[in-house]
Amino acid sequence: MATRVELVFDVVSPNAYLIWWPLRELVDRYEAELDVIPVFLGGMHKLTGNAPPMIRDAEVKGKNEYAMLEMQRFIARHDLGKYRLHPQFPFNSITLQRMLYAADQDGRGVQFAGTLLRAIWEDGLDIASPEAIGEAITAAGFDAADLFARAQTDAVKQGLAANTDAVVARGAFGIPTMFVGPKGEGEMFFGKERLGQIEELLAQG
Repeated sequence: MATRVELVFDVVSPNAYLIWWPLRELVDRYEAELDVIPVFLGGMHKLTGNAPPMIRDAEVKGKNEYAMLEMQRFIARHDLGKYRLHPQFPFNSITLQRMLYAADQDGRGVQFAGTLLRAIWEDGLDIASPEAIGEAITAAGFDAADLFARAQTDAVKQGLAANTDAVVARGAFGIPTMFVGPKGEGEMFFGKERLGQIEELLAQG
């Protein structure tokens, strides 16, 4: 039964923003469940030998330019005109991901992820400013001081690392990766271009 989607998630990835809204729409339409799996993308790359496409494909004539064309097509198709490339990209997301892990432990991972995506990829949140981060998440109804404090605990640090190890063990190597099916056992899909295949599974129920 394909009634659950697990989304491997690091807010540093532009594709995390781009997949979020159309995936949420699919999940809602088919009355499925959405889980976020907070990971550290840098750790995934280290474990798998992967690298950001802009770096990995830099020497391939025309490939990054074509990737940008496809991104613009995706943005237009899914009405994601609020998206803006963050001025600090690529930034270190480790603290934000640990805070997300803590929020997810409270059962609020999906809400916190959406808050971060809007703040970063629409509003250009200053990643280097704890004050700005705190204001953004407090405005969304979170206890910023609590999440900042828990992000520094060994339990949360080890939990995020364990999540990263676990998704790599399941075959993930980048973002967006989605697992569709029973929790911990779903079929893997990689890339925002897989939304049609995911919809087919969700439609089967």
